Amino acid sequence: MGIALLLPLGDRVSNRRLVPLFVAAQTLALLTMAFAADYRVFVAASTALGFFTITPYLLPAYVSRRVAGERLGHATAILTTGVIAGVLLSRTGSGAIAEYFGWRTVYLIAGGLMCLASVALPLLMEDDPPPTQGQTPYLRLLALLWGLARAHPAVLVSGAIQSLSFGIFLCVWLGIGLHLTRPEAGYGTDAVGLLSAFAVLNLFTTPRLGRWADRIGAHRARLAVAVVQLSGVLLPFLVDGQYWWLLAPITLMNVAGPLIDVTGRMTSLSGAPELRTRLMTLYIVIMFSGAGVLSWAGTAAYAWQGWYGTCSLALALSLIVVALAARELRR
Repeated sequence: MGIALLLPLGDRVSNRRLVPLFVAAQTLALLTMAFAADYRVFVAASTALGFFTITPYLLPAYVSRRVAGERLGHATAILTTGVIAGVLLSRTGSGAIAEYFGWRTVYLIAGGLMCLASVALPLLMEDDPPPTQGQTPYLRLLALLWGLARAHPAVLVSGAIQSLSFGIFLCVWLGIGLHLTRPEAGYGTDAVGLLSAFAVLNLFTTPRLGRWADRIGAHRARLAVAVVQLSGVLLPFLVDGQYWWLLAPITLMNVAGPLIDVTGRMTSLSGAPELRTRLMTLYIVIMFSGAGVLSWAGTAAYAWQGWYGTCSLALALSLIVVALAARELRR
């Protein structure tokens, strides 16, 4: 809801002015969560935190207006790598902090870091020129999204491809967690967390692959990594969920998944500069909507046929991704 209602403002208001407001709202929400004495207050603050977490999706459009077209893939990949690094560090760090200092300390530290970001980002960002949509009423700006969706079908397809790719990631990791922690397997959640740590490989591969996508084109690169992802999805059928053998498919999917997102953003951010934030809105809303449904489907598939139910669903989704990527390349 935050993406759908707030992100379009990036085409109307200077991004340099919007970012501190969004980050300040996140900071306030985190501090409220840290000091909340009532569960209802905690849930309300958590909802507000999600609603105002817009900056990671505002920055790609902002950056796309400041780099040459032939560098868009590399620049977008750097932003994606930053997100991955943040996720990895927060997963690792928050567990250790909560274990020794309590869970409230996690939110206090997060609030402090976001406070620093609210000061640092405006210093790093340039002020936007007067936006061409600056006089458009807010509700009219939202209504124009429907027209943009009809005029830019490639953005809708890119969002659908990324929602399927993200859904594969969610299905596989839900399946791994359920499969390894079942009584017969005997592994704990720490063993699942150790496997997820191998995503650190993305910090080295994603920027380089983004530069490669610039050289060969977003559509060709997307089809190539979709095939790599398909090969990674096929391997779990062979390893039967055995712990160390899972490293091979996880590595392939960890390399391919982020670049499918990068190439999807490259195709979505190739429109007119004054439209890019709203085009990114369409892309992100489709991605999260589809991935949310597929997250539920992943648990249903495991409940239906266990590990092979998960693998079958991931395989079907991966085949659709390859087919859509090939169709878009031909088109």
